[in-house]
Amino acid sequence: MREHEIEPVPGLPEKLPEGEGILWQGSPRWWSLTTRALHLRGLAIYFALMVAWSVASAATSGGTFGEAALASATSLGLAVLCLGVLVAIGRALSHAALYTITNRRIVLRVGVALPMTINIPFSAIESAAVKQHADGTEDIVLTLSPDHKVAWLALWPHARPWRVGRAEPMLRAVPVTSGAAQALARALAASASVAVAPRPEGIVAERPRMRGAVAV
Repeated sequence: MREHEIEPVPGLPEKLPEGEGILWQGSPRWWSLTTRALHLRGLAIYFALMVAWSVASAATSGGTFGEAALASATSLGLAVLCLGVLVAIGRALSHAALYTITNRRIVLRVGVALPMTINIPFSAIESAAVKQHADGTEDIVLTLSPDHKVAWLALWPHARPWRVGRAEPMLRAVPVTSGAAQALARALAASASVAVAPRPEGIVAERPRMRGAVAV
């Protein structure tokens, strides 16, 4: 049995309470997640330079054509192996992730080796911003109020880079055409316009097969 097959609702650790409904669900586009979050393109350029350097070094040191070819083949093989591992990690992270927007909260199901769901109620969100990319995807960044915190390591790579102290969750590499940003904007506006009795809500991270919740 796969880890996520025990979910009563895909992407959620339990059934939704009465009055709460799913407005949108989606996952990151794996190639966009890998190139941006795992810096695949930058590493590919780095390895290309290393291969070129090994060939040039072998040629200028008086080596034969065969020695230069062997040096380049070795470097190229290591580069392809490293990039292949990175692509596999990116695909696994993308396929394991599922973002859910309801009329009350955002739920991030993240993690491969240690999957967990992170519930972010609308009351914990101070602001939301959208950044669109040329590949047809967008990142939705959530700025949390100072009273609510979530561990950056629990979120990675679904977190804004370089915001470790005060982590900002992200819905990463979501296709623009999926309508995630529009669904979230409408839900936040509707939530802000409705007066709700205060209740002790916070960001909660939950792991499958565990009862209760552990605050992050």
